[in-house]
Amino acid sequence: MSIISTVAELEALYGPTNQASLVKEADRITPQYRAYIEASPFVALATAGPEGLDCSPRGELGGVVRIVDDKTLMMPDRRGNNRVDSLRNIVRDPRVALLFLIPGSGNTLRLNGRAHLSIAPQLLESFAVDGQAPRSVVVVTVDTVFFQCARAIVRSELWNPERHIDPAGLPTPGEILSTMSQAQVGGPAYDAEWPERARKTLW
Repeated sequence: MSIISTVAELEALYGPTNQASLVKEADRITPQYRAYIEASPFVALATAGPEGLDCSPRGELGGVVRIVDDKTLMMPDRRGNNRVDSLRNIVRDPRVALLFLIPGSGNTLRLNGRAHLSIAPQLLESFAVDGQAPRSVVVVTVDTVFFQCARAIVRSELWNPERHIDPAGLPTPGEILSTMSQAQVGGPAYDAEWPERARKTLW
């Protein structure tokens, strides 16, 4: 038999969960977990909706989220491509999962909770950068939070500069768009204009 089809089969294969994996889980942001979150400039936001799943990168210097209290955090929705896949999901299904990365640290932090979108003017303004406020803020109520062990980071050597990939060896966004659209959009002009477009629309 080559396919695991029941939880019982899965548990028989992997054995019992060790104590350390269980005691690290909290139902709120502890002072130690707060330190991890405040040090993180990047988080992957996972959501679910009727069309399926979505995982969206979010990044910001000085901390990617604002901790309101030990059960609540806020994340501004900065300018992007207007797909709003994550936001569309949150409106219809509040469940979210966040994975925080801390450059240089092997450990990551996982947080599960429920979210809603706020467009309260004063709140939006409090997140403004260079005069640009986000159009919405993701407000997350924490259900569970725990650190994830470092094996994945160690195996991947994610923070090792010698392992960094030269972007010149990868297809550019302009090339991908041109291929996917039969040259209707994208191309060399898209890539050439991107740095200045990003600078003007970062926030």
